[in-house]
Amino acid sequence: MSAPIGLATDARSLEALRSAAAQDPKAAVKEAAKQFEAVFMQQLMKSMRSASLKSDLFDNEGSDLATEMLDSQYATAMSGRPGGLADLIARQLSRHMGGAEAMTPEDLTLRLPPAFKKLPQDIAAPKGGGKQAQFLRQHWDAAQAASRDTGIPAEFILAQAAHESGWGRRDIRRADGSPSFNVFGIKAGASWKGDVAEVTTTEYLGGQPRKVRAKFRAYASAEEAFRDYARLLKNNERYAKVIENAKTARGFAQGLQQAGYATDPQYAAKLTRIINTTLQLQRATT
Repeated sequence: MSAPIGLATDARSLEALRSAAAQDPKAAVKEAAKQFEAVFMQQLMKSMRSASLKSDLFDNEGSDLATEMLDSQYATAMSGRPGGLADLIARQLSRHMGGAEAMTPEDLTLRLPPAFKKLPQDIAAPKGGGKQAQFLRQHWDAAQAASRDTGIPAEFILAQAAHESGWGRRDIRRADGSPSFNVFGIKAGASWKGDVAEVTTTEYLGGQPRKVRAKFRAYASAEEAFRDYARLLKNNERYAKVIENAKTARGFAQGLQQAGYATDPQYAAKLTRIINTTLQLQRATT
């Protein structure tokens, strides 16, 4: 086959596999076998992870999704090696289909042995992936506008909004219960002349989490929040090195922590994980 096919767990990948089968049945059998091996290995890694206790108290849906995507990449990279499980699967496929020469695209994707046929459907969608993808689509245009103003990649800006707002689920509410649209968790200091929302939040004092009351900026829309975020980073000398180091996810995240954007000592590590999740989701939905 001319190019590798992604793991056939969605309609596009299955259609690509069907097309490849029409052009080169033997190669398509090998590719299908490699994909089933990757599915098996991914499920094996998932089972191993679930059998062990989590050691990171800050694990969340975003980090879980990133882990599942990383497992998928590892499984794909390790599959299809000579003498491995894929070779056995390929022979099994050929026996059930009367030999690769007799196959049609329908044979390859519809007449699989029962044990193999169930595998793609049995893979659950990444936890929270739907809401996370929706969050990215909803704020993509605003993030691009903020990116043009600051030079920070739109994906990094989206990831920070996702981290600060819990993918849009932790909305800071005003006293009357209306939303503040403050997806970046920007505090309302003495220089802020706009609306505010006062809530209880977690701050780290001496490295220890404490519940405190704090005032946050309130906006008329999420788009306004993205514009204010861009102004804050672009016009405040405190964040000059953040923009300068925003060429990499790690540089951007560490720059924010060093500039004191948040008091959480693990802020950079957490944000870097969310950035990687965002990049993975962007690739998966384009």
